[in-house]
Amino acid sequence: MEAKELVLQTMHEAGTPLAAGKVAELSGLDRKVVDKAFKELKAEGAIVSPVRCKWEPAEK
Repeated sequence: MEAKELVLQTMHEAGTPLAAGKVAELSGLDRKVVDKAFKELKAEGAIVSPVRCKWEPAEK
């Protein structure tokens, strides 16, 4: 599974906005991998930030 997919899956399962560190902790991915996935997902508009420093999947 690609890192971006795993990050999104982790965020969906959590059901609440998460910081990158928490996503790394829950998914088992390295923080640098999560940060890179976040950057790509933000550029694609796949995640949004409802609260400062926390992210959740965008509604589609």
